[in-house]
Amino acid sequence: MTRNVGIAIDLSPTSRYALRWALEHFARDGDHIFVLVVRKKEGEDTALFEKAGTPLIPMHDYDEHVLDKYGIQPDPEVFATIREHREKKKFAVDGKVYYGDAREKIIEAVGDLKLNLLVLGSRGLGTVKRALLGSVSNYVINNAPCPVTVVKLPESQSNS
Repeated sequence: MTRNVGIAIDLSPTSRYALRWALEHFARDGDHIFVLVVRKKEGEDTALFEKAGTPLIPMHDYDEHVLDKYGIQPDPEVFATIREHREKKKFAVDGKVYYGDAREKIIEAVGDLKLNLLVLGSRGLGTVKRALLGSVSNYVINNAPCPVTVVKLPESQSNS
C-alpha cells in the first residue's frame, strides 16, 4: 500500500534534521514522499501559485532549472539527503511550495495531497517567543487530520 508522507521543511538546521530523520525512520519502499516548503507571499512572481501552491516538483534529481522556475533556491544538502536515502529505499519524491502562513498552508497541504502522515521540525521556541509568534508545530498537531510527528534537533547539534 502506497503511503503519502509529508515532510515540511524551511531549510533551517532543525528541518534538515527532520527530513533526514523522517527518511531514515519512516520512509519505506513504495511510499510517495512530499517535501513541503511554505514561503511568505512575494508579490507578482508568486501570485499564480498563492492559492494552491506550485505544481508538484520532481525531486529525485537535482535540476536547478526546474527549481528556478518556481523561485526556489536549490539546497544541495536537501537533495543529497534525498539521493542518499533513495539509494537504500525505493520511494517517489516530489516537492511542493506553498505561499502564505506556514500553519495554514501545511494543514492545506495535508488535505490537498491526501497525506497519511506528516513530519516537521520544531524550532524549540521559548515560552515568550512561542506566545508572541505562535508555534507552527503546535498549530499543526492540533489541526491536522493525520498523525503528525515533530522532530527536535538533538541537544548535541543545537547551538543553545
